[in-house]
Amino acid sequence: MDKPGWQMQDMPDQSGRLAIVTGANIGLGYEAALALARRGAKVILACRSMPKAEAAVQRIRIELPKADLQIAELDISDMDSVRHFASEFRREHARLDLLINNAGVMAIPRQLTRDGFEMQLATNHLGHFALTGLLLPCLNAAPHARVVAVSSMAARHASIAFDNLMGERGCRPWKAYNQSKLANLMFGRELQRRLARSGATTTAVIAHPGSATTNLFASPGARIVKQVLMPLASRLLFHAPDRGVLPILFAATSPDAQPGAYYGPDGFQEIKGEVAPACVPKAARDQPAASRLWKVSESLSCVEYLSG
Repeated sequence: MDKPGWQMQDMPDQSGRLAIVTGANIGLGYEAALALARRGAKVILACRSMPKAEAAVQRIRIELPKADLQIAELDISDMDSVRHFASEFRREHARLDLLINNAGVMAIPRQLTRDGFEMQLATNHLGHFALTGLLLPCLNAAPHARVVAVSSMAARHASIAFDNLMGERGCRPWKAYNQSKLANLMFGRELQRRLARSGATTTAVIAHPGSATTNLFASPGARIVKQVLMPLASRLLFHAPDRGVLPILFAATSPDAQPGAYYGPDGFQEIKGEVAPACVPKAARDQPAASRLWKVSESLSCVEYLSG
């Protein structure tokens, strides 16, 4: 790693680099887009809501009037939207230097997407799995491109229910969320394994923000946690998005971020603290399960790449 206490000012110059940040209109995605633009990157804010994306751009331009920003519509939970976004990007751009798979939902009641997928698995994992595959030719066309998978501390408390992925036989909001974040971690590690085997210079790195006070806590399932815990111990248990984003930015830009590694805060239970290697739970180290998840994800998304 760079040095203890890695901060935004330690981020290398990003001039000439092209980045996509999903869910960039608010929270961690917004902070990532702002920081990358501040360091000179051209940033595409890939968002479901165009009015919210426009508002985010206006906020960034207050600080950075000359920021090179673009917005693009992307509902990461909808495979048609993912395909359309990727097609439009490939039509306009020959290469992509950085893809931050950030967009997510947390602890929402069970609902299905237009494709018939459980919403949290579709939004947090399947859409990003498909997007990465569809953009891989552009990533491989850039020297030393990176893909960042954004996981969560919740991955520690999860397993992949291959026999109940969509929650048909019972779906608890937090259990479904935990599963989706474990899937993010397993995907990032497996992606790096397959990239290395293919000889690609593109690398994958994984990060989690610890406990950051983002818009995800507005969901019905998470609102109770926010209402109970934050008034009692906000300084102990939560940090602001501009701190929570640091492991993600480290994973995205630092020359010391290792391919396939996992980064998060170094404090108690990785809740808060300085950027450091994070603990990879046993379930995420299960190679046969990771390969199985990859194959299932290919089948569900109809996007196949980097055969095992």
